[in-house]
Amino acid sequence: MRRGLVLGKFMPIHSGHINLIEFATTKCDEVMVWVCVSNKETMTADLRFKWVKEIFKNHPKITPILFEYDEALFPNTSESSTSVSEIWSEAIKKHLPKIDIIISSEKYGDYVAEYLEIEHIHYPLPRQISATEIRQNPYKNWGFVPEVVKPYYFRKICILGTESTGKSTLTKKLAEVFKTEYVSEAGRDIVENSNTCNAHDLKDIAQTHANLILQKGKKLDRILFIDTDINITKSYSKFLFNQELYVEDWIEEANQCELYIYLDNDAPFIQDGTRLSEPDRNRLDGFHKAQLKRAGVDYHLIQGDWNERFEKVYQLVLNWFNINEIE
Repeated sequence: MRRGLVLGKFMPIHSGHINLIEFATTKCDEVMVWVCVSNKETMTADLRFKWVKEIFKNHPKITPILFEYDEALFPNTSESSTSVSEIWSEAIKKHLPKIDIIISSEKYGDYVAEYLEIEHIHYPLPRQISATEIRQNPYKNWGFVPEVVKPYYFRKICILGTESTGKSTLTKKLAEVFKTEYVSEAGRDIVENSNTCNAHDLKDIAQTHANLILQKGKKLDRILFIDTDINITKSYSKFLFNQELYVEDWIEEANQCELYIYLDNDAPFIQDGTRLSEPDRNRLDGFHKAQLKRAGVDYHLIQGDWNERFEKVYQLVLNWFNINEIE
């Protein structure tokens, strides 16, 4: 039986790693996938090991093995090194005896094979992506991210504000620019006019909106922009009826977002026939902000005209993700 070894950090595992491991199965009877995690890396060992196991759970030839190590004992290097390869070869000999072949796309494979007196099979296909590139901008490189990894990088961004502040328009425009999905405000479909809303409507809105978030979220399409959240619905309940709105835990959980953006009420008021009066709209703004404070929601306040709002939010999203582009 020919037993092969593929080792890596898999931080995260990507399509290139998967192709390499699958290539290894064509050369070996059994492939040990060594998931190497140092004590200084923030992406956890459990998470990376879970990804590898999930991806290859139905492959009889592949056995994932977790190796957690101290960088003081097992140094990292971005370049293949004979001295570092010798240290790692000793670790392989200790923890993974009876390895016949190492499969890699790097020069270190030659060094390890020489130290262990085994065969090195070089993966012949050119590298299309690296884990570093994915960490730097997973959204630009989304096509290389496996389905099991996507939830780790998937983010929900919520656009908040009182009536007539441009939430709906901005949410749609952001989704168009970032080429992703958005969730519209359920309240506009359920209640035609804010002045005719009743307490039962708010419960219906809360449940419908949460279901829409869950439905769109299943696509894991990089970023999900959401127009309004449960805090705004709760604020309406307090504003219109002086009642607390209590919802089920799953609704609260569905509404959890990573970034909250609040559009201030300094934008011109536009009455489209479905909204509160301008004075009530401005009073509602205070209720919204009070509810967000009670809920402990930190948000970025955006002011300015319509164009300024888009430019500010667009740049905010890029900066928040620490990226320069999405495509």
